[in-house]
Amino acid sequence: MTERNRHPHGEPLQAERKQDEQDAASASSNAPSNASPGGPRNAAPNVAPNVPPNIPPKAPFTTSRTQRARQHWHVAKTRASGLSAPWLMVIATLMFATMGVCVKLASADYSTGEIMFYRSVIGIVMMVFLARSQGISLATRVPVNHFWRSVTGVVSMYMWFYSVGGLPVATAMTLNYMSSVWMAVFMIGGALLFGTSKVDKRMVVSVLLGFVGVALVLQPTMAENQWWYGLIGLLSGMISATAYLQVGALARAGEPVTRIVFYFSIAGMVLGFITALPAGLHPLTFKGVFLHLTVGVLAGFAQILLTRAYAIGRTLVNASLQYLGIAFAAIYGVVWFSDPMSTSLFIGMVMIVGAGMCAAMLKSKPVSTKSR
Repeated sequence: MTERNRHPHGEPLQAERKQDEQDAASASSNAPSNASPGGPRNAAPNVAPNVPPNIPPKAPFTTSRTQRARQHWHVAKTRASGLSAPWLMVIATLMFATMGVCVKLASADYSTGEIMFYRSVIGIVMMVFLARSQGISLATRVPVNHFWRSVTGVVSMYMWFYSVGGLPVATAMTLNYMSSVWMAVFMIGGALLFGTSKVDKRMVVSVLLGFVGVALVLQPTMAENQWWYGLIGLLSGMISATAYLQVGALARAGEPVTRIVFYFSIAGMVLGFITALPAGLHPLTFKGVFLHLTVGVLAGFAQILLTRAYAIGRTLVNASLQYLGIAFAAIYGVVWFSDPMSTSLFIGMVMIVGAGMCAAMLKSKPVSTKSR
């Protein structure tokens, strides 16, 4: 009371003391042991809003730590399933071959654009669900890279779907699997053009072997006037090689596979819808819904299994086992569609598989710079 009587403005002094007491209580509850000796009035200006005083904020996870956490999640889930990388590759290639059969069946009633549209819509739904379950954001810092990867990827997929509709499944898949040989061609062309490294003669032999195999594979289709479908299938493999190079660039930029496939599916949905508009959308029947769902689900799960196999297995083993898809497709073609399997077709497939495996092995080994 004496202080109140001494001060000419007693009520403002009491309100000021109440405010001081509230500030002191708030500071003591946030950092009781590290409070500033100067009191709450002196400490308050040095404290950032919503941040406790003298307590440094947690450092965010770096990109490398986040990537390692995602990789550990993939490894743990794969080990829990009891499947090794080779088995994952076998199942993935079987799914891709089965998807090719469904694409061929659907092509009888639906256009290539419609098949791509429905397949991409299902892929978007699956990737959104997978991203949420893994806690991965779908926002990207490299939209231009995603754009070019998506453009090359969907164009290659569209061409492959188109070739499947007019060629035997095994033939179309073999031509699409020429991507490894095309990548070897790009490497040889870059070495000759820029002189960055010497051209490996074994790589040249692998490329020639692959193109001889293409000539043998296309030989049965010449008599049936299927040259156009064969050319489109061959181009799909070449464009697919450029898409793989873009995927490698995105992976080095720290982009997860879920995000890459998500933007790829968006591009496929857009391209599929645009190309399906001129002929119009066909009504969905029970058979059509079943085939579209099967194509989308098989493609999504096969991509997941393929990614896990490459995450925990050996690259060369996985690349070699991936060619089992041609064998599965050949079996489907003979049993389901009664496709003829001539001697030249079989030899051509073996040569393309061998060329692709040799190219994959040579790409993983550094080329010696010693003079021969």
